[in-house]
Amino acid sequence: MKETMVETKVTYTLEHGGKFYIIENVPARVCKETGEQYFAPETVEHIQALIKGKKKPVKYVEAPVYEYA
Repeated sequence: MKETMVETKVTYTLEHGGKFYIIENVPARVCKETGEQYFAPETVEHIQALIKGKKKPVKYVEAPVYEYA
């Protein structure tokens, strides 16, 4: 299978320490065929610094939580 990568910006979500984080406009390489996202090491370091830092978020969102049962 031929992979076709495109440079774009994505929304990255993660859970850390019992909290959920949403980081918007993250630079990534995305495979057009599979949707797989790849991040440069410096991008990952920047995301980690945002989560660990004391910088105030640009906004907060509220989301419903469901249990899959």
